[in-house]
Amino acid sequence: MPTDGARPLAAAAARKHHDALERAGGALRELDAARRPVNFQAVARAAGVSRQWLYQQPQLRAEIEQLRSQQPAGVPSSQRASDASLRQRNRALLDENARLRAENAQLKHQLALAYGQQRSARLQGQPVTPQPDRPPR
Repeated sequence: MPTDGARPLAAAAARKHHDALERAGGALRELDAARRPVNFQAVARAAGVSRQWLYQQPQLRAEIEQLRSQQPAGVPSSQRASDASLRQRNRALLDENARLRAENAQLKHQLALAYGQQRSARLQGQPVTPQPDRPPR
């Protein structure tokens, strides 16, 4: 039987355990009501308890597992990109790709001209000096 000095410690531990159960239960209900993912990590973070502690609480563990099994897998439909958004994004990427292809073709043309000028200069016996870097037009 606990001594008189141990009773306050046992009472404090019981209060701490009860408070943790209340916080975890509240976090569980809030996550579910907000339609946010219910899992051990989310509940532990929201309640300020450890996941290990949650796994050791049979009632909480059962509730978390039940709610977790009821949730659809993947991204919620409210967070998925719409078809119109995806088409717009695709169009922007295609436009950027076309712009980059045109720029690449222009740079290849400029490089071919520079090589031609160097070759011509060599054939004429002129010294070939590197041109200073010029930004593309």
